[in-house]
Amino acid sequence: MERESMEFDVLIVGGGPAGLAAAIRLKQLATAKGQELSVCLIEKAAEIGAHILSGAVMDPKALTELIPDWKEQGAPLNTEVTEDRVLFLSETGARQAPNGLLPDCFVNHGNYIVRLGNVVKWLGEQAEAAGVEVYPGFAGAEILFDEKGAVKGVATGDMGLNRDGTPGPHHQPGMELHAKYTLFAEGCRGHLGKQLEAKFDLREGADPQTYGIGIKELWEV
Repeated sequence: MERESMEFDVLIVGGGPAGLAAAIRLKQLATAKGQELSVCLIEKAAEIGAHILSGAVMDPKALTELIPDWKEQGAPLNTEVTEDRVLFLSETGARQAPNGLLPDCFVNHGNYIVRLGNVVKWLGEQAEAAGVEVYPGFAGAEILFDEKGAVKGVATGDMGLNRDGTPGPHHQPGMELHAKYTLFAEGCRGHLGKQLEAKFDLREGADPQTYGIGIKELWEV
């Protein structure tokens, strides 16, 4: 079955903070120049923010640059950090490090304790208000290339498949989303990103990717 297609100026794959911020900024720039710019954002989660890690300490600097009146707009940044404590734990107790000796990355005054999923949901509302076409529930399944080998968009996954992957009675093929520019914001090691790395040798001569883990609670088992 042939897939339908839609055309956009910019296609953004991934509805996290980076993808939504990019979509909003593009519409801001287009409005400032009096230009029409069609921006489409797809997100695999059933709703914007559903796949975002629950807790975070957030520096509002970037948000202030993007949306200066975010407080008046009702952004869900409600709990400001008022104290920093770094403790070295031992079997019998803990010892606090002097705050004056802490590196800048451990100083959170002016930051906010947030549920990042709520922040992203709010960003999605701002993007839609700016005219971005936001489509949750649509995962990018395949990268599309033109005859010269350049990225021309993505195709969403088929719907109505049987468990073995064959088309079921309610099968609907995915849709092709074409764009002049495709921005991949699917997070680290996304499956489309790995395809791009392999096709264009993006990891060649590059340092290995690094990851950090944040711990919210300590449990003794």
